Order: sequence, then structure tokens, then C-alpha cells
Amino acid sequence: MPRLAFLGPQATFAQQALLSLPESRDAELLPYAGSTAALAAVRSGEADAACVPFENSVEGGVPAVLDSLVCDPPLVIVREVLLAVEFAVMVRPGTTAADVRTVASHPHGEAQTRHWLAANLPAAEVKMSSSTAEAAAQVARGEVDAAVAAPLAARTHGLTILAEDVADNAAAVTRFVLVCPPGPPPAPTSVDRTTLAATTENRPGALLSVLTELAVRDIDLTRIESRPIKGLRNEYWFHLDCTGHVAQPAMGEALAALHRRCLRVRYLGSYPRALEPANGISATADKVAGLGDARPRSPEPVNGSSPEPVNGSSPEPVNGNSADRFVAAARWLDGVRAGSQA
Repeated sequence: MPRLAFLGPQATFAQQALLSLPESRDAELLPYAGSTAALAAVRSGEADAACVPFENSVEGGVPAVLDSLVCDPPLVIVREVLLAVEFAVMVRPGTTAADVRTVASHPHGEAQTRHWLAANLPAAEVKMSSSTAEAAAQVARGEVDAAVAAPLAARTHGLTILAEDVADNAAAVTRFVLVCPPGPPPAPTSVDRTTLAATTENRPGALLSVLTELAVRDIDLTRIESRPIKGLRNEYWFHLDCTGHVAQPAMGEALAALHRRCLRVRYLGSYPRALEPANGISATADKVAGLGDARPRSPEPVNGSSPEPVNGSSPEPVNGNSADRFVAAARWLDGVRAGSQA
């Protein structure tokens, strides 16, 4: 039986997203107190995969998830689901709006209801929780007066809904991803997405050279954002989403070119794009082959990959046109396609 971790506790949006996927059928669902903990469970072998929030249409990427995905051992995305999030303000029975002095929610939940809270509960102190469902649990435990969470959380924790549909942007959608250890990617479809992260030399035009490798192959870049590399000042991971699949020639060529020219490239998966928000029914038709048998394993070393900077020093400039870089990039791409590297 597959063991699937998710950002818990019960009644989170992550759980709702996971339940919309076919992988959740006949699986053991394991809640974890934080996305980082859920991903760590996959790395340690406690879970076969994890469903975590990846990006919100209002607030952008989820920093903790982006940062965790570039850590070792590698993990890859094999599925995504879009969830139209609905927020409600919930309290203990008998509590009125005038009684609310503290409100808890996940940072992304707070960001999506900030204007409503300021207009309707201006005197309330807003506190952050590890998830919207945990905020509801805090209300039930008497730790805060109100929570901004999914209506399901009110039923789960015996709370009363004080106000419904409190999102500032009613069309907001959150993208969740199913992440597991490296393995052969899902088979290509006509609507795929490839996600990766890369670091470059800190010089003029370095990022442009990355984007050029995609543009000259007519690959559509649909998302780009940066995250600081921990412990290295002014150094960043660039997180990219592109249309296409690693098995396709153009995408394969682009990834190999980036591997040659960048200091580091982390392949984060090729998988079917979710085209519509899930409504509790499977967003895609097929399971990921062999998910129940997936176990974390250490990736093979990438020959020719750039070394980590030591003590914050700058690495040697990368010669992306050297023969050994071409050989290493081709070997790395073969490993990515086979599922042995990321």
C-alpha cells in the first residue's frame, strides 16, 4: 500500500488536493506538520510520495517547498493538481465578531484574505500557523479566537463559520504537486510541464544565456522566480517551469545545454499539466507507474558537474563549450530520462 504524506493536519487544502488524485486510492495518507516535514518523510523512506503546495496565483511560489526541492537527496515532481481555494473565518460556538482578538492562518491564507480581515476584523491580531487546518485546530484548543481556513476544517474541529467566501480574490488557485524520489518520468502527453532549478555565475548576461537556451528551441517559459542560496550572499537558485517533456528532443537539448553552462542544474520533473482546478474528482486519468514501490535512493554522482563553492568563494568560470562538459551533460540527460539522476 503506497504511503502518501501531505501538509497536515486533517482538513488542509493539501489533503483535499491529494484526495483528488488517483494515487490516493487505496493509499495510507500521512499528515505532517509542515511541507518540509512531509518532503523529509519521503527522503527518509517514511512515505513514498508527498503532496505539498507549490504555487499560488496570488502569492507565487511557496518558499519552504522551493528551498526543500533543491536539497539532497533529490526529489522530483510526478503530478500536479490545481485547487480553487475557498476561505472561511471560523470560531468556537458562541463567539461573535466582537469577541475576536486573534486570528490565525497559514501565511498564504493570510495574504489572500488580508483586505477582508483589515476591513472586518481590524482590531484582531493576525498570527501565522503551519497550515490553515492547524489554525482551525488552534481555535478548537482555545489558543486563538478565529481561523481563516477551508470550510471543511470547521466541520472537522467542531467550529462555527463566522463568515464565508472571505478571499480578496475569488478566482485564486493553488497549485499542489506530488513529489517522490527520482525514477522514470511519467510518459509524455500533449500537455506536459518540466520544472527545474539552476544556479549561474554572477556575471552580466548569465541569466540571459539560460533563457536563450530555451528561447532558441521555442520552449515556452511559464514561470521563473529566484530564491537565495543559503549561506551564500548574492547567489540564487532560479526556479523555472517550461512547457514540454524531458523525453522530447527540444527539451532534452535545452536541459543538456543548461547543464553545460550553469554552475548547477536540478531537474525537478516532467509531468502532465493540470488544466482545470480539481473538484474532488481525479484531475488526471492514470496513476504514476510504480509509485507504491518508490523508495528514496542516493543519486549517482554527475561527472563533470561544477563543485560547490567553498567558504563562500567564487567557483571557477564555467566553459560550457568544452568537450568534457558536453560529455557530462549528455550522460546527465541520459540519467534524468532513465530516472537515475536529477
